[in-house]
Amino acid sequence: MSTEIHKMMQDIGRRARSASRAMACASSEQKNQALLHIAKLIRQKANEIQKVNSGDVERAKANGQDTAFVDRLTMTPKTIETMALGLEQIVSLEDPIGKITALKKQASGIELGQMRVPLGVIGIIYESRPNVTIDAAALCLKSGNAVILRGGSEAIDSNTLLAQIIQEGLAAANLPKDAVQVVATTDRSAVGEMITMTQYIDVIVPRGGKSLIARLMAEARVPMIKHLDGICHTYIDADADVAMAIKVCDNAKTQRYAPCNAMETLLVNKNIALKVLPDLCKIYQDKGVELRVDTFTRSTLESCGFKNLVDATDEDWQTEYLAPILSIKTVVDMDEAMDHIERYGSKHTDAIITNNQENANRFLREVDSASVMVNASTRFADGFEYGLGAEIGISNDKLHARGPVGLEGLTSLKYVVMGHGEIRT
Repeated sequence: MSTEIHKMMQDIGRRARSASRAMACASSEQKNQALLHIAKLIRQKANEIQKVNSGDVERAKANGQDTAFVDRLTMTPKTIETMALGLEQIVSLEDPIGKITALKKQASGIELGQMRVPLGVIGIIYESRPNVTIDAAALCLKSGNAVILRGGSEAIDSNTLLAQIIQEGLAAANLPKDAVQVVATTDRSAVGEMITMTQYIDVIVPRGGKSLIARLMAEARVPMIKHLDGICHTYIDADADVAMAIKVCDNAKTQRYAPCNAMETLLVNKNIALKVLPDLCKIYQDKGVELRVDTFTRSTLESCGFKNLVDATDEDWQTEYLAPILSIKTVVDMDEAMDHIERYGSKHTDAIITNNQENANRFLREVDSASVMVNASTRFADGFEYGLGAEIGISNDKLHARGPVGLEGLTSLKYVVMGHGEIRT
């Protein structure tokens, strides 16, 4: 690791730690003013953002990046407007910082409660998605944190422009520009520095592929909020509405292929398979989705004239494709479906399609995932859709934050004691 990178990261860390103290004291009005100004600038500079981003996209294509990667990197007018809307939604959310809850009088006379406070300095390491620069900065800003952003080299120009916009917004609200810093270097050693800077960074949020997460899990000394895979399942129960099942499962897989909340495995009860699979799989094949199936599913589909089916392997059940590929398994009952999810799932998002309320309730209780859904597309597992304004990431860990991580996930609680001169005897 070069001395120059070490010094640069230490300087960024010191400045972030200093800024975090100011952010913890910032008023809701200041924070909201900054967010609204950033949203205004994003709309004003939408054409510039798209033009700069197109350069990043062309380089990624020239470097041989796959379709899913390029999709995550690309900023369209819709994604740019969604960033602005996300900022405005965050403004509309209640500021959690300083809120005291559960204040109760104890036998000694003291009153004991808990105050919500910022985590401090958050380091975010992400690949290809430049919208993360805005979403992450906005959530950290509103929750009173300072943030160090290290985007991927493939999005360096997009991230640099977005960082300039963010700092303009901070300045307009008289907040320290060091509250949001983007690491300017593409040198990978900067990541190694970030994940060991325990004196400056309180938590790391990685947003990227398996190789990035695996590296951080092995090397990081700073605590992390993370998820490794998004192997999302939908189970079509015997008591499902067929038309609903087709509509929801089509959306869960094909609305977008690249996001981590796209369905990767479809589980179908054998008693409804012949009613739902032919029409649903025709939609998939018409859209170019490769179907990897178990023996029973193959038999069902081939009896209806389907061809070009691929035999699913054990590896398929544990693969996050992020591509137009879908694994399909026919199961005997819901217990087999839940056993499959327990064995192969990543505890991200899993759904059941059913009109049987008892089965729905069992699925909600027994499936151990960060988001569990009834009669809805897994694509809803998203901070914006959950009303969080945006998300800093999705966690399938069980400590601190779980599922889409919004404002409260970027805060902690401290005990506060209100006394009246009490002493302990």
